Amino acid sequence: MIRSNFREWNLDRIELTFGLRQVRELPVLEDLLAFSYSFSAFEQQYLSNLQAVYQLGGDDWNEVELENKAISPLFVFAQIDNERFAYFLERELSAVLGDYELSGRVDGMIATGFRSPRKPYFCMNEYKRATDPNGDPRGQVLIAMMAAQILNDEEKPIIGCYIIGKAWSFVALIGTEYALSKTYTFDSEGIFDIYRVVKAIQNYINQLLDKS
Repeated sequence: MIRSNFREWNLDRIELTFGLRQVRELPVLEDLLAFSYSFSAFEQQYLSNLQAVYQLGGDDWNEVELENKAISPLFVFAQIDNERFAYFLERELSAVLGDYELSGRVDGMIATGFRSPRKPYFCMNEYKRATDPNGDPRGQVLIAMMAAQILNDEEKPIIGCYIIGKAWSFVALIGTEYALSKTYTFDSEGIFDIYRVVKAIQNYINQLLDKS
């Protein structure tokens, strides 16, 4: 058994090792991106304020500041947490896939449980820069999603997101196919799309659990 940390993986290595294939579209991702949501006046004001905070100095934040001033405030405001699932930070995730024992710390995940994560349905990686000595954000989130896939029904879609500064991109994984969304920027009107997709993911997980 080969022990491997999520930090060691990039898209090329994942595709060559596990036979994954990037496709242009996956229905589950397209449905999440097209999710219709009516913003309350309070939500519009809160997100506009969050956007203004980023515009003031967000490009100069470090990783901890990015997480605490932008990412977590959005997820907490979306009221993800309930008795069935919650948004967790800096939690360990591990699974065995083929000859590999994959493990690592995930920056953020939405998983069943409200004290500790059980089955993850959403994984997130965040970086301050596109090029980082700790690895490739796309590869790291995808390998974490593959671990989440093993811990669930392997045919069930897993959703992810990687964040590089103000740029957010969403990911879907079904079986051995994955797709990436376009980029949404936190310091523009894209913040409303980001929040809308997060609410779509919340709704999607509720629907999955209702069927199980």
